[in-house]
Amino acid sequence: MTLEPTRVLGRTGVLLTPLTLGAMNFGRRQDEAAGVGIIHAALDAGITAIDTADVYGQGRSEEIVGKAIRGRRDDIFLATKFSGRVGDEPRHAGTSRRWIVRAVEDSLRRLGTDHLDLYQAHRPDPRTSLLETLQTLSDLVRQGKIRYYGTSVFPAHQLVEAHWLAEKHGLIAPHTEQLPYSLLVRGAEREVFPVTRKYGVGVLGYGPLAAGWLSGKYRIGGGQPESARADLVPGRFDVSLDRNQRKLAAADALARLAEDTGRSLVDLAVGFALTHPAVSSVIIGPRTSEHLAAYLKAATVELDEDTLDRIDEIVSPGTQFLERDTGRDFPVRDNRKAS
Repeated sequence: MTLEPTRVLGRTGVLLTPLTLGAMNFGRRQDEAAGVGIIHAALDAGITAIDTADVYGQGRSEEIVGKAIRGRRDDIFLATKFSGRVGDEPRHAGTSRRWIVRAVEDSLRRLGTDHLDLYQAHRPDPRTSLLETLQTLSDLVRQGKIRYYGTSVFPAHQLVEAHWLAEKHGLIAPHTEQLPYSLLVRGAEREVFPVTRKYGVGVLGYGPLAAGWLSGKYRIGGGQPESARADLVPGRFDVSLDRNQRKLAAADALARLAEDTGRSLVDLAVGFALTHPAVSSVIIGPRTSEHLAAYLKAATVELDEDTLDRIDEIVSPGTQFLERDTGRDFPVRDNRKAS
């Protein structure tokens, strides 16, 4: 199965495939050989975009991506992120001009390229003026080191502020926003998506399986699924906790809906994430070739209105079960932990 670049990235005019390959696991849960293998398989299947970050594996993810794309760089929309701490030095983080101009050079070197297609602020930085960040990123676009820039998990009010500042100071406004979006994480529908659509900002949605909650393992009466994520942040995944009961019930109901419609839960989840008109592409993080094949199949799913109505009955639009699901705490830099 081969995907075609049929979706437009916001106001940029850039065509992307429905799926973007996320490289968070490379150099951490997946070694170099496995990472290169997944990247090559994804590219061979038609996926045109790869998203990584300097904090993933403390640079190892970027190095693995760089190695895998040699000779194929011109055909890839390459995205990475900055602002998480790299190394033990507290100053090697954030969105200040001082750090951005160093971080971008480090990422370019690790990725083995002379430019980035998309450079993203991984999280808001309360210590730095947003104007300074926008000025620096606009300068990098004009210098040709990056083609576009974006944000990740910025609240709606900061997205509005960014566009207001850009217009006021003659800067380039953000082109993209990356955020979690799934059947169980629908908070973006309430505030962020109306803003991104107003300003022509492309949305890269991540976590279509809601960090494993939509893997099919979370069922009422099914016990506690085992996973690396659950071991690291048990409060978010412990099915015995009262605060997780509504989410468990929803995951179970969605699994039954998938069965009723003759689909896998992965089909339902990815199909849903791609249905919203604000979403340009969905970021996936397959760890095996089987995972990749399932995602590729799911990317072709089209959900009818009846199915979408039944989804809304199970999880109302705008629902956010846990604040942790918003992604607004910064991804940890310890390679043993999940972001």
